[in-house]
Amino acid sequence: MCFLPRAKAGIHGLDALRAAVAALVVFVLAVLGTAAAAKPPPAPAPIPAFFALCYHNIEDKDPDQRYVGVSSANFVEQLDWLRRNGFHAVSIDDVVAAHEGREKLPDKAYLVTFDDGYESFYTRAFPILKAMGVPAVLAVEASWLKGGPTATVRYGDISEPRDMFMTWDQVREVAASGLVEIASHTFDLHRGIPANPQGNEEPAVVSRRWTKSGGYEDAAAYEARIAGDTAAAVATFKRELGRAPRVTVWPYGEHSRLAIDIQRAHGIPITLTLTDAPANVADLSAMPRHLVKDDPDLSGFIAELHDLSTHGPVRAVQVDLDQVYDPNPAQQERNLGALVQRIHDLQVNTVFLQAFADPQGDGLARAVYFPNRELPMRADLFNRAAWQLRTRAHVKVWAWMPVLAFDFGAAGAGLQHVTAWRPPQTGAAASGASSQSGIDPAQYQRLSPFDPAVRQRIGALYEDLAAHAAFEGLLFHDDAVLSDFEDASPDALKAYEAAGLPGDIGKIRADPALFARWTALKTDALIAFTRELAARVRRLRTPMHTARNLYARPMLDEASRAWFAQDYDRFLASYDLVAVMAMPRLEQVPGDPMAWLGRLVVAARERPDGLSHTLFELQSVDWRRPDAGSEANLPTQELVEEMRFLERQGALNIGYYPDDFLRDHPRAAPLHAAFSLESFPYGQH
Repeated sequence: MCFLPRAKAGIHGLDALRAAVAALVVFVLAVLGTAAAAKPPPAPAPIPAFFALCYHNIEDKDPDQRYVGVSSANFVEQLDWLRRNGFHAVSIDDVVAAHEGREKLPDKAYLVTFDDGYESFYTRAFPILKAMGVPAVLAVEASWLKGGPTATVRYGDISEPRDMFMTWDQVREVAASGLVEIASHTFDLHRGIPANPQGNEEPAVVSRRWTKSGGYEDAAAYEARIAGDTAAAVATFKRELGRAPRVTVWPYGEHSRLAIDIQRAHGIPITLTLTDAPANVADLSAMPRHLVKDDPDLSGFIAELHDLSTHGPVRAVQVDLDQVYDPNPAQQERNLGALVQRIHDLQVNTVFLQAFADPQGDGLARAVYFPNRELPMRADLFNRAAWQLRTRAHVKVWAWMPVLAFDFGAAGAGLQHVTAWRPPQTGAAASGASSQSGIDPAQYQRLSPFDPAVRQRIGALYEDLAAHAAFEGLLFHDDAVLSDFEDASPDALKAYEAAGLPGDIGKIRADPALFARWTALKTDALIAFTRELAARVRRLRTPMHTARNLYARPMLDEASRAWFAQDYDRFLASYDLVAVMAMPRLEQVPGDPMAWLGRLVVAARERPDGLSHTLFELQSVDWRRPDAGSEANLPTQELVEEMRFLERQGALNIGYYPDDFLRDHPRAAPLHAAFSLESFPYGQH
């Protein structure tokens, strides 16, 4: 990387350097003004009304992306373009005033932030900000400011000279300007820590530390570590700056509701993330920011701002972790390597990764792939696989989990199961026989969502998943169904009575109005349970997106909603993605399967934002032939044709299941041509 020569005489020795940078700003602005007069940049597509920008290191040439470098010239050009196009730089004071309702933000407001406290903020960025009158937030990691000029700082997995970063004297000077808000970047959490037995180092704020001698730290030790670091940061700010910080900027953007609550308990109400989305003043507890990286030129910068208001297409592969697992750790690593390489080569952006074990293929989770309090752990594998996919294949990983289909064994004795009401047999009613209930063998074996003990046990399992793995979303499995004869368990019947319905399913089914109310109640109960599970995950891992599998029939036939307790419109309002199972063979669709797929796309298009929030999940195996082995694999070309058909019809988000990465099914080459974002990068929506 390239630095301007550092002054050796302290703060005042930099006056000439800062004056030179200010002169450079004036010159660049003059050049830009001349260029703008001759040929103004084209007006961009809609950009959010308020957004936050995240910068790191400002360099003069060849910006080093190890430090997320942006050149001085490009930085000036970006700020100048914003000014000339009517955008208004705001401060944290402005944001807080708007949040409290004391004043409104100006139209087209933006917030400039800098992470890490590089010396380049003082020597390059600060003079530019002063010359242009742009306020900023500067986040400093307090432990990096300790030590003399010969000290070193641990930066990721390398050591850097301490004087690569600012001194407290420099921080005090920029704070005294009134232009810069000094934020905490934690005291000593801007680093990775061992987060699994395989040795992956993951962000310290959200990871449970793993050691060979002690295993994973428990919840109390984790909370104490985060709270202790926060207290150290607050104490350091009070000592060095005379006041506590009111803003925390999360290292790597990683955070959780628990970490946010800890900041608030220490008097820090505002935190900043790296969620790539527009900002708003309604909730300052986790303000999203756009990371400016790869030193974008002006056209690239403008395009990035536009993309803040859009959602790119999702290309998803749903993966069985059972296929990665092997009792031989060396073979398991080879299997994982094959999966990561395949996903990388496919150039998709999302993997729905199985977090539960299902070697029997019956959809009933008797074990999982992460440490937990409730079920046997088949292998500590999910976090390892998820981290490798995120960092090597550069995809977002969503944890695929059942909602109700869990078998807790003897420890689950007393938990209520979903049972189906069985009407009296023909002629039995006349003889006084009563109806019965029992588990329907044709359905998943499920625990009842109306049993509070069930909700607690499954919720604890989801919480343990969040504590021990890094992932971006949850895919709720297709076991979250209740048929038009279910649920007849005792707590379910009590819930119906509490809602004003009869506690007798026979009476409910005999009255169309009651039957409709019952269907809606069950549909909403399942949605509420998945929201409860997501909330438990978000306490330890945010942001956390949600998707839920939807059978295709409720999307096309209103009457069939009662057969599943699933409602497409309610799903659209409740989840980030609705993963409709667009599987014609599974549904035994008569006639032309393409026409049937077209009907699904039409149904999505008819809803506001339906296409942007619906993922069409295709099948690569015919499950009606369970004993056929590889003969049950559908031809790759057939899957490719379905994908291309969906794309032509306007489908935006497409996935498939399953992926046999060990045997190259579906075949990667034709799949890449039809499916990958590299081969088919159609426009944002």
